[in-house]
Amino acid sequence: MHNSQSGSGRFSKRFVNNRFVLFLLILFLIGLNILIFYKISFVFRPVAVLLKTILPPILLSGAIFYLLNPLVNWLEKKGVKRVFTIAVLYLLITGLLTVVIVSVVPLLQEQIIRLIDNLPKYSYEVQRQFESLIGSEFFLQFQSATGFDLSTIGDTFSKQATTILNNAWHRIGGFLSIIKDVILIVATVPFILFYLLKEGKKLPHYILQFVPSRLRESIYTVITEMNGQISHFIRGQIIDSVCIGSMMYVGFLIIGLDYSLILALVAACTSVVPYLGPAIAITPAIIIAIVTSPVMLFKLLIVWVIVQFIDGKLISPQVLGKTMQIHPITIIFVILTAGNLFGFFGILLGVPGYAVLKVIVTHLFHWFESHSHLYDLNDLIESNEDKPDTKEDPQLIKK
Repeated sequence: MHNSQSGSGRFSKRFVNNRFVLFLLILFLIGLNILIFYKISFVFRPVAVLLKTILPPILLSGAIFYLLNPLVNWLEKKGVKRVFTIAVLYLLITGLLTVVIVSVVPLLQEQIIRLIDNLPKYSYEVQRQFESLIGSEFFLQFQSATGFDLSTIGDTFSKQATTILNNAWHRIGGFLSIIKDVILIVATVPFILFYLLKEGKKLPHYILQFVPSRLRESIYTVITEMNGQISHFIRGQIIDSVCIGSMMYVGFLIIGLDYSLILALVAACTSVVPYLGPAIAITPAIIIAIVTSPVMLFKLLIVWVIVQFIDGKLISPQVLGKTMQIHPITIIFVILTAGNLFGFFGILLGVPGYAVLKVIVTHLFHWFESHSHLYDLNDLIESNEDKPDTKEDPQLIKK
C-alpha cells in the first residue's frame, strides 16, 4: 500500500506537477482550439463582414475621443457640463475644417496638379541621373567585382510601372468603393464620437456588469491599464505627428523646396508609425530635392536633422515619454509583422494592439502563476528537502 502511494506520488511529481508537461498540454489545447476554429472559419464570415464595416468608424472615433476626452474631463471638473463642452468642440472643429477647406485645400490642389504635370520631367531626370550613376567608373568597378547588374533595377522598375498603369483602369471600381466607404465613415464618426464623449467613462462599468463578481476587480484593472496604454499612444503620436508636419512645412518653406505642403502632410501622416515613419517621410522629399539640385538636397538634410533633433530631445519625451515600456526593436518587429498580416491598418494599429495584448497576457500569466502554484518557492524548497543528502550518508554514495 505504501509502495503504491509512493509510486503515485512520484508519478504526480514527475508528470502531473511537471512544468514542462503542463506547458506541452497547454500548447496542445491551444493548437486544438486553433485547428477547430480554422475548420469552421466559414461560421465567422458574417462576423468578419460586420467588423470590417463598423471597425473603421469606431477606430477613428476612438482616436478622436482619446484626443478630446482629457479636455472634456478637465472642463467637467471645472463645472462645465459635458454636453455643452462637446457642442462647443463640435463648433470649433467645424470652423477649423471650414478654414482648412477654404485656405489649405486650394493650395494643396494646386501643388498636386503641378506635381502630376511635372511627373514626366521628374521621371526623366531621375532616369538620367540613374544612368549617369551606372556609367560612372566606381559602379563599373563595383559591377565587375560583385557581378551585380544595376541596370536590371531600372528595367524592373519600368516593368512594374507599366503593370501598375495597365491595371489602373481595372481598379477604378475599387477606388469608387473606397470613396463610398470614406463618405460613410465621415458621416458616421460625429455620432459615434458624441456618444463616446458623453457616455464613454461609463463604458467600463457597463462591461463589468457581465463579468462575475469575484473577477470584476481584476478585469477593471486590466481595462484601466489598456485604456491608459491606448490613450497615451494615440494622444502622443497625433501631437508628435502634428508637430513634425508643422516643423517640416516651415523648414521646406525656408529652403524653398517645391511641393512643401504635400511633403509636410506626408511627413505628418507617416510619422504616426514609430521609428520607421521618419525614414518613410523623408523619401519623397529626397527625390524632389535630388531632381532640383545637390544644394537643395544638402538643405533638406539639414532641415530633417534639425527637426529630428528637436522632436527627439524636446517633443517626444514630453508627449510620449516611456510609459509604453516597449523596446524599440520590438516595436519595429511588431510594425513589420502587423504590416505583412493586415496591411496599412496593421502598420497603424500594430503598436497599440501589441500594448493591449501585452497587458492582457501579463495579467493572464500572473493569474496562472498564482493559481497553478508552479512558480512557488515553497515547492522548490520542499522538493530539495525530499532529496537525500548524499554527503551525510556514505551508504547512498556507494549505491
